[in-house]
Amino acid sequence: MAYISIPEENQLPGIRGLMAFRPETARPLNLLAEALLRETDNDLTRGDRELIATYVSYLNDCLFCQSVHGAAAQCYLEDDGTLISQVKKNFENAPISVKMKTLLAIAASVQKGGKNVTPDQIEAARNEGATDSEIHDTVLIAAAFCMFNRYVDGLGTWAPTDPKSYIPRGIRIAEEGYAGFDALKSIGK
Repeated sequence: MAYISIPEENQLPGIRGLMAFRPETARPLNLLAEALLRETDNDLTRGDRELIATYVSYLNDCLFCQSVHGAAAQCYLEDDGTLISQVKKNFENAPISVKMKTLLAIAASVQKGGKNVTPDQIEAARNEGATDSEIHDTVLIAAAFCMFNRYVDGLGTWAPTDPKSYIPRGIRIAEEGYAGFDALKSIGK
């Protein structure tokens, strides 16, 4: 049960219920998610970006966000959930590129606080081929997901515990995005 009085018809899980409660903030938040995670003019793939969002949400212990974005990452990366689980448990040993490992290390530092990112981490990412755009977007995704996670958990929203229940939402995100249609419609089923 959320900490605020959300009308019965808006009792959707996680951020979806909050967006239904305050649709005037739903649209800009969805547009931000669309720009960060789906814009096609980006050096990072959609799967990479969703993986960063998933990992930061996992570090923040936000069940809803790590599950929804993990499901979207699964769709983009054609994963059955094994890779996402490996990244959350220990990305250093996961079968991902060394460049992605350096970017996830940066994201983990941002999750702790922006000043935790070090010049050595940036240099390591550049040495693995990360562009300034990829480094920028990693930091921005990590920072934004700290905000999204705190919004979801700070208002005590609920989240399904069955990982399989998030797969349809991940498919919908992969197919339709976050802001491709009316904000109220986007937070429905």
